[in-house]
Amino acid sequence: MATGAETDAVLETGLPEQWYALLPANWVKDEPVGITRLGRRLVLWRDGDGAVRVHTDRCPHRGARFSQGHVIDGLLTCTYHGMQFDGDGTVVRVPAYPGCKLEGMPGVRPWPAVEKANCIFAWMGEGEPAPLTFPVEFDDPEWSHFLCTGTWQGSYLYALENVVDPMHGTYLHAKSYTLAYGSGEDEMEIERTGDGFTVRRTQQVGRNFDWTEFHSTGADWVRLDLPYPPGAGPGGMFRILGYITPVDADACQVFFWRLRKVDGWQRDLWRFMYKSRLEERHWHVLEQDRVVIEQMEAPEAELLYQHDIGVTHLRRLLQRRARDHLKSRAAPPLAAE
Repeated sequence: MATGAETDAVLETGLPEQWYALLPANWVKDEPVGITRLGRRLVLWRDGDGAVRVHTDRCPHRGARFSQGHVIDGLLTCTYHGMQFDGDGTVVRVPAYPGCKLEGMPGVRPWPAVEKANCIFAWMGEGEPAPLTFPVEFDDPEWSHFLCTGTWQGSYLYALENVVDPMHGTYLHAKSYTLAYGSGEDEMEIERTGDGFTVRRTQQVGRNFDWTEFHSTGADWVRLDLPYPPGAGPGGMFRILGYITPVDADACQVFFWRLRKVDGWQRDLWRFMYKSRLEERHWHVLEQDRVVIEQMEAPEAELLYQHDIGVTHLRRLLQRRARDHLKSRAAPPLAAE
């Protein structure tokens, strides 16, 4: 049986056996981009066909960073001695020593990656990637969206707990454009679903940040709706889809898609209003969350109460998955038949 310290260690930088959002797709263009996710240095680049590739950001020759190099002729090229690698991580050329026996050998680990909704996702586990299912809104042409992302200097666990805690919206965001309405009193309830759970207020719907859905579909993500005043244009409720990725134990990258269900001229109007008037107000709300999370410190004993059932349910779910991960690593390999 795994100890609490062991499960905490697994969770500190993120469960490895799943997919994570890494970076907006349009941030990776002609040159390699270096990032840190789950405490690992990664390099993102595009091959000759434009497909995104993700590798460990370390040349196996001498340890230089690929992210300091270039993409030349569709190959990842180390700046230190010019060694070149293809999208599978195979050594293609050693220009300083033609015919080198290293050519054709596996060189650097590739991480399976896909693009969706202007974002790059990668599988950070071992072996074959788990199936990955995205929110239906990503493929529904009736939903128009913008992606925003930011780096928060706080644990991804705090950021995840923040979005399964609807009641904080009434207080932290009380003076915001969309969250200044509704009651400051309520009770919360949990509903388990096939791939996660929903936490919601029991006495109020459609007035504030009143519910959150947490889903695990190869990656962990959340869905929530916020009320929109009539002056914010067409489209009804303002929907948010969120993914939160650990950078390391002390920082995370947050990804929030902001959506409305609109088409035709109404879509054009909303997109114009969003970029010209609304985006700054929404960033203000995210900044309120960021400032609180970056200053949080876990007390020796938390004084939790009924409103925290979303937080405690999420913690139990993640701890159970961390124990399962440790158990799978400790299991002896199956004997060959």
